[in-house]
Amino acid sequence: MSQDLASFRTAGPDQLAAALQDARHYTLALFDSLAAAGYDQPHNVPRLSIVNPPLWELGHTAWFAEWFVLREAISSHPAGAQKPGLLARGDDWFDSNLVPHKSRWTLDLPSPGALKTYCREVLERILDRLARASSHDAALYPYRLALAHEDMHGEAYLYTLQTLGVRPQPELAVLLAQSARTAAPAPAHARGEVAFGGGAFMRGGDQSCGFVFDNEKNGARVRVAPFAIDAGLVTNAQYLEFMEDGGYQRPAYWSEAGRNWLMGQERSSPRYWHREGGDWRHTRFGRELALAMDEPVRHVTLFEAQAWCAWAGRRLPLEAEWEFAATSSQPGFGWGQLWEWTASRFEPYPGFAPDRYLEYSQPWFGSRQTLRGASFATPARLRSPQFRNFFTPERDDIYAGFRSCAL
Repeated sequence: MSQDLASFRTAGPDQLAAALQDARHYTLALFDSLAAAGYDQPHNVPRLSIVNPPLWELGHTAWFAEWFVLREAISSHPAGAQKPGLLARGDDWFDSNLVPHKSRWTLDLPSPGALKTYCREVLERILDRLARASSHDAALYPYRLALAHEDMHGEAYLYTLQTLGVRPQPELAVLLAQSARTAAPAPAHARGEVAFGGGAFMRGGDQSCGFVFDNEKNGARVRVAPFAIDAGLVTNAQYLEFMEDGGYQRPAYWSEAGRNWLMGQERSSPRYWHREGGDWRHTRFGRELALAMDEPVRHVTLFEAQAWCAWAGRRLPLEAEWEFAATSSQPGFGWGQLWEWTASRFEPYPGFAPDRYLEYSQPWFGSRQTLRGASFATPARLRSPQFRNFFTPERDDIYAGFRSCAL
């Protein structure tokens, strides 16, 4: 996975061509690691709500790029494509509007080899078309959309490796090491607070140049009150203090939804943590490792982040506060190692209208929580202080941590 810092949002045809090839190389390396562990066939994959069968995900990623670029789709509606597909049954297999999640394990999908051939054919045709494309933003929109989609699925693939306890194959391990080295622009264990005097700033994406996600549009000047925010993410050591003080056993620290989640989980530590003798350890890609106390705590739910804040007499940052801090160029504020839970529910900005990918944002408003930043698994080209990630509050398979603000 290349760490070229050029944003996909403003990438021209040559940069996009290189990035699309890089993304596909990474997708195939992820799939091959899962295939080596026996998960290349859907019937071997546990039926979990938080994963897709890797073979389906491989086909879907290429199908999405074909849909918007080669088939010149004007929307993600099943009737939106202007041209036929390369696969006679491709829409029936890989259109997520038509294929419910639970049915993806029982589809009569092509073999892994056949789907890799399809992936290669789609990419070659896209690159050929891109070589003749205009450099105007409107002409490059479907290529940028396809790239962002594949990059996001690449991170989701990595969640699947962690969930299933799969060790990355050597090629993938090298790519992940390269990504981790450039993930955080400041030490993740930075101490102390950064104080901001508040004021107005331009929230959202710049629609005058490049690509903007629909949920970032209609950027406007937004005012935030003065606030003080952690310079870095809450660490394993800080979270362990909460645990050792009985944090998981004290209902007062938990919201009603958090208490309900906790009762169903019987949880007393973050996902993947366990105690061995007197030492805390955790599992990463099927390997047992000592818990590094100065690393940011990861794989925590919104509920756990909220409970820690209640225990510490702190709060999660509002989405606008986080973006204000991240766009301020304040040297003490670093982000980029983990996605960060915020206190804000995922809601549209005023004047929202969906883009061609109709289901990207609109169905999830009000039922998801906003996360900001990026993780070590997020390609550099996708990272932006305007990017709004969103998940349901109980998700702890994602690479998420948190920082806090003073009350």
